Amino acid sequence: MADNVIGIDASRMVKAERTGTETYTANIVTALLNQPDQHCYRLYLNAAEPPSDVAGRAELRLMPFPRGWTHVRLSIEMALASPDLLFVPAHVIPILHPKSVVTIHDLGYLYHPETHPPRQRWMLEKTTLWNARVAHHIIAPSSATANDLRTHLKVPDERISTIHHGVSANFSPAHSNEIQRVRRNHHLHRPYVLSVGTRQPRKNYGRLAHAHRNLLAEGHEVDLVIAGKPGWLVDDVDRELERAGLGDHLRILDYVPNDDLCPLYSGAEVFVMPSLYEGFGLPLLEAMASGTPTIAAKRSSLVEIAGNAAVLVDPLDVGALSRALVSMVRSKEMRSTLAVEGRAQARQFSWEAAGAKTSELFARLLHTVTLNGP
Repeated sequence: MADNVIGIDASRMVKAERTGTETYTANIVTALLNQPDQHCYRLYLNAAEPPSDVAGRAELRLMPFPRGWTHVRLSIEMALASPDLLFVPAHVIPILHPKSVVTIHDLGYLYHPETHPPRQRWMLEKTTLWNARVAHHIIAPSSATANDLRTHLKVPDERISTIHHGVSANFSPAHSNEIQRVRRNHHLHRPYVLSVGTRQPRKNYGRLAHAHRNLLAEGHEVDLVIAGKPGWLVDDVDRELERAGLGDHLRILDYVPNDDLCPLYSGAEVFVMPSLYEGFGLPLLEAMASGTPTIAAKRSSLVEIAGNAAVLVDPLDVGALSRALVSMVRSKEMRSTLAVEGRAQARQFSWEAAGAKTSELFARLLHTVTLNGP
């Protein structure tokens, strides 16, 4: 086993501003490198400098290429010096490839095609179908996504492994000094309800804003803070937010640096994730780990991740969202209970466990490849 080389498309882990897939890539690669296994890892990067936290712990292939890096440059590398197994954690398997494992994060484009621009929807469909067809094995981050793969793409059970994401140990209830620092830096002078995620239609921010208007009408001077960089169809999202009429009670922070994120969660009265669909829902897990009481959509993977530690509501029902917000803001006891339950739920998820399960999967697949031949 010691001579087996596992290649990883690590191109997404070097991005300065990480969203969910980049966060997954960075954490799962680090977790794999920390495993006491016999795998030799080779990281493929379209960057001039390797990430400092993996340098020296894996073989690096720095392959700068201006366009078509995956299907041109990475394919050439696969043809010239193929690893025994290729892992693609957050992108698409190259045209030329060895036996490959890919993580398919979600099939949201099937459920809500209207929340994607036509070209983006077409690309998601084609790349997901390609991954599902050519991958030797698929990692799903939740049972919800695994069920979608079986139901919609007819992927057989034996080609799917459900391996949950983890949550970084950096997410825990922040010290009051850190909370105050972040509030000052972002000019958050009132209590606030928080939602985190890229500003795109699937995140359902418009309905959340309309529900928040009812909270203000009840006399609660609480801001709605949305932390997320612009995504596709962001103009539509921002227009819907403006139509809610929250005035200066709406704060859009765009991308929040990692050092500020945990205190931002911890300082919130309530965290809300009202998404129409999520393949996993990492911000929900981060909020629970940070000691923040949570409300989540009763949809897709969020039910699975939240367990009994969040208030679950129909994300299409503004009234239900509003009632949940009002109940939570009114009741300190309810918030305290959910904060404790959320932290307990979050402890069930770790990157160490995700790394161990992924490493075990690789070992099993490599053993199968060795027995059956390439």
